[in-house]
Amino acid sequence: MTDPDAKFRIVNPTSLGEPKGWNNGLVWEGPGRLLFVAGQTARGPSGRVESADFVEQFGVALDRVLRVVREAGGDAAHIGRMTVYVTDLDAYLASRVALGETYRGRMGRHYPAMSLVEVQGLVDPGALVEIEATAVLPPEL
Repeated sequence: MTDPDAKFRIVNPTSLGEPKGWNNGLVWEGPGRLLFVAGQTARGPSGRVESADFVEQFGVALDRVLRVVREAGGDAAHIGRMTVYVTDLDAYLASRVALGETYRGRMGRHYPAMSLVEVQGLVDPGALVEIEATAVLPPEL
């Protein structure tokens, strides 16, 4: 999952404490193209959210983000920023171990600058999680 062309330099000022599962900042130090990935929920082929399981929805939403990044010519290592929206912070906190396993299974040990935001609701009925991202892709050849 690590692309040798990905040139992010991690920026974690010691005065902010050690982050766990994210980085405070990433600097892209090479040429590239910006990709803005719209918020993705766990919508399945039916066009609907098909599972009520929080961790499963997180995995499907992350898969959809990665599908957009790959279609544009990148991979997980090119994602520099990710925002995760959840409708239930307690469910997120209770699921951290399983979420970490799900995350690492798709992203490896690449941790973008991340934010987690609890929201009252999401547009897709039944959605518990939505993920949006920004990636810096290699130049097109």
